[in-house]
Amino acid sequence: MSTSIVAHLWLIPAVPLAASFVILSLTNVQRAAAAGFAIAGQVIALLLSLGAFWPTLQTPGYRVFQNFTWFAFGEQALRIGFVLDPLAAVMLVMITLVSLCIFVFSVGYMAADRNFTRFFAYLSFFSAAMLGVVIANSLLLLFVCWELVGLASYLLIGFWIHKPSAAAAAKKAFITTRIGDIGFFLGILWLYGRSGTLLFYDGGTGALESVGLLSLGTSATFIALLIFCGAAGKSGQFPLHVWLPDAMEGPTPVSALIHAATMVAAGVFLVARVYPLFSLGAINGVTPSLTVVVWIGVITALISALIALAQPDIKRILAYSTVSQLGLMMVSLGVGGVAAGIMHLLAHGFFKALLFLGSGSVIHGCHEEQDIRRMGGLRGLMPVTFFTYAIGMLALSGVPLFFAGAWTKEEILHATSQWSPSRVPHYLMLAGVVLTALYMTRQMIYVFFGDRRAAAAHAHESPPVMMLPLIVLAVCAVGFSVVLTPAWPWLHDYLSGERATYNFSLLIQPMLYFALALVAAGIGLGILLYRRASEIDPIERTLPALFRFLENRMWLDELYDRTILGWARFAARLSDFLDRYFWDGLVRLCGGLGRLFGGLTKSLDERGINAGVDDATGVTRALGRFVSARHSGQVQIYLSVIAVGMLALLFLYAWLT
Repeated sequence: MSTSIVAHLWLIPAVPLAASFVILSLTNVQRAAAAGFAIAGQVIALLLSLGAFWPTLQTPGYRVFQNFTWFAFGEQALRIGFVLDPLAAVMLVMITLVSLCIFVFSVGYMAADRNFTRFFAYLSFFSAAMLGVVIANSLLLLFVCWELVGLASYLLIGFWIHKPSAAAAAKKAFITTRIGDIGFFLGILWLYGRSGTLLFYDGGTGALESVGLLSLGTSATFIALLIFCGAAGKSGQFPLHVWLPDAMEGPTPVSALIHAATMVAAGVFLVARVYPLFSLGAINGVTPSLTVVVWIGVITALISALIALAQPDIKRILAYSTVSQLGLMMVSLGVGGVAAGIMHLLAHGFFKALLFLGSGSVIHGCHEEQDIRRMGGLRGLMPVTFFTYAIGMLALSGVPLFFAGAWTKEEILHATSQWSPSRVPHYLMLAGVVLTALYMTRQMIYVFFGDRRAAAAHAHESPPVMMLPLIVLAVCAVGFSVVLTPAWPWLHDYLSGERATYNFSLLIQPMLYFALALVAAGIGLGILLYRRASEIDPIERTLPALFRFLENRMWLDELYDRTILGWARFAARLSDFLDRYFWDGLVRLCGGLGRLFGGLTKSLDERGINAGVDDATGVTRALGRFVSARHSGQVQIYLSVIAVGMLALLFLYAWLT
């Protein structure tokens, strides 16, 4: 049975991929068919994912894989394959379920778009690429699907190509993530050079198994860091995080898909998948590569949470929230809390999709307005959106007991408190909890409470096709907490390969109440600051310089523009100058010298050598004609000449003697 499941695992990404190709063959007027094929593809992929998930529940530490030869070169064979384990199984279910909700929401949100059909083709392609990343048992196959994810994100972020900002954001995302992928690709080459395989599992000889890991030696640290470059690019980690907020230029369903189910999840998933490589040779759970992951995650989480405090765009606030939460996941992986990090990734997939789709509902109801300072009082006009959005906000903020994000954050905080090298990441993550609750409270008050401002004057609730996904995701954000609680840590033990047990006494622990106090402090501070929200932010009024610094994203984009991009532009201008005036001039000089020497040799050839040869041949011809004329054929003349010659010789002899 297990072999049969893994042998057909490729069908999960293949179905939405096939749907994408079919939709591309449709015309723009076949909108219902396009949406139908896309949604049907996701439903089938979800059912197949649930079918793959079921056997992993039967045996702790379940893992099956199937490898096969892709192609051979000489005596070498390049092998790829598929793997099914708890990590892949839960990711498959989360991705397909969240993607299905986003697809359904898109039917209403994109109803008036003239490229409706093409949009669903791209969505299906995006989902297929991410599902391929999850089931890959080869770093090469994973990298191929990884790049397809990058292509899909480029197509969707720049979907409204008529907007210059969307085109620029798509290029920025594509180029920034490619920078990370260069490091990733170098890591793949190095790993293959040392271990001779790119398979994760291969009966004990895979790259993540004992034989493969032992072959790496000290190079494991550098290989892990190169692979982390790719993860940092995809998951928006500092300093490659700058593309992610700009990705908001795409349609809101795209933002939800990127931030919840597909692209940004890939980086965290990659680190979790190759975690044995990162932890090789660990002392007390610490390695140089994991330490880098921790500190990069800390920096990312903290600066993104601070920047979110000053953003006026409803989607950009959520975007920086995503960057911050991804940093928190990386911190969890770095300190050894792999299960906690993946649990937060899954929970985040549900409540962040809910928040982004909720923001899409708000934008749709406010006639495409995205500035929260122009909203206000929407809770009465959009009750379903308000209620579901509030659930997402509470889950993201980490309110305990009934919301998924609370339990996963609590476990991550517990893991950071046990990290032996330093307690600083733990304290900074505690500050991040307060900041998250603060900026989400700010957003809620600006959008749903207070007086109705300009954009709220004619606001309206979204249609049922957009409401249904919000309700489903809200239920998931609450219901998912059941398998996350310390009382029944089913998901944690499932991911760790253990059998879950009940222990309700674990509900009473200091960290839980401490986290509750931090969340309450953040929400309380938010209410205190923004209870009388106006278009001028209270922080801006009190600390204008700080607010401007955060509103302008710490001027990191400007810093990059004046340093890295500035040097790139300088190098481009220098190359252009050298090409136009130095190299081109040098080529022209060489060409001129060539023409000069060509003219000289031509003159020498025509006027010297050719003329001399012509003159010599003329003399020869004249001499020949003279001699020829003397050959009359009469014997007596020949005898006379001989006689004269003999007489001359006799006179010469007589003169000499």
